[in-house]
Amino acid sequence: MRRVSVVIFIGSLLAASGALATTYVRVEKDGTKTYSDRPLPGGHPVELQPAQTYSAPAAPSVDRTRPPEEQSLQEAANFRYQCALSPRADETFQNPETVTLSLALTPSLRAGDVVNFSFDGSQVQNEDNPTSASLTFPDRGTHTAAVRVTDRYGKVVCDTKTTFHVLRTGLNSPSRPVTPRPRPPTPPPRPTPH
Repeated sequence: MRRVSVVIFIGSLLAASGALATTYVRVEKDGTKTYSDRPLPGGHPVELQPAQTYSAPAAPSVDRTRPPEEQSLQEAANFRYQCALSPRADETFQNPETVTLSLALTPSLRAGDVVNFSFDGSQVQNEDNPTSASLTFPDRGTHTAAVRVTDRYGKVVCDTKTTFHVLRTGLNSPSRPVTPRPRPPTPPPRPTPH
């Protein structure tokens, strides 16, 4: 038994010395490099930099002494949605009957949160779906749509806006196809008196 432990001890020393061995390098005339674990004529030891490490930041500690109601109020105070409003910025609509304002929220809308859409500064009603609103026959021009989501305490948890354009073809619009007007028929020549 003692003999086995001595063999294991010597084997571990050899493994440790192998891990600490020095590596040598020599650059040949053609630019190639020769590496060895023994000193080379004209070579030098390779200096290894310590390995790059990363230490994660400490996880926030959970205060177990506070009641759960107070902890949930703290979480609610820091809550904010990731939100996006469509149509996209500078999107153009040609003769639309309706333009739909649509809100994408991450996470999804919580119970008690209120969504308010506005179009060119005026509030838009959205009774059917709380995350979308329709604009019927918007006027031509550039428009600004905005949305604001507030929680049950009145705190803003999402606030975003977008600008889009509406084009309407009219009688005098240059984009309207031009059709040549028919010329009136030329009258026959009038007889001349003799």
